[in-house]
Amino acid sequence: MNRTDLQRLANERIRDAKVLLKAHRWSAAYYLAGYAVECALKACIAKLMKPEEFPDKNFADKCWTHSLTQLLVLAGLKDDLDAALNADPDLRENWDTVKEWNESSRNARTAKTDAEKLYEAITDKKHGVLSWLKRRW
Repeated sequence: MNRTDLQRLANERIRDAKVLLKAHRWSAAYYLAGYAVECALKACIAKLMKPEEFPDKNFADKCWTHSLTQLLVLAGLKDDLDAALNADPDLRENWDTVKEWNESSRNARTAKTDAEKLYEAITDKKHGVLSWLKRRW
């Protein structure tokens, strides 16, 4: 999977989450919204890769994670996000919501309010996590 594939997948999954919210499928919407952020972070990591370079195995192994905070570090974006969070309290609140997502949510029951809150934290046009990531992927 390459960077373009990951970007496409991030966009598709956030659209899927919107459809699931409208269908009152809170748990599935929550999971797919968070997965969209995971794909966006992996697209940011893919941007760092050079096609003619053989990837470092240790680095590549670390990328096979669902941890959004770990992916943020691997993408080299932690310092940039920290600065953005200090400058934008709304983005900080949104990141605080998003970073709580994890892959085990696929097996959890999620309340409507939690699903809607995560979706909004990701998609807010001005202060959303996905908007911030898209400017870096």
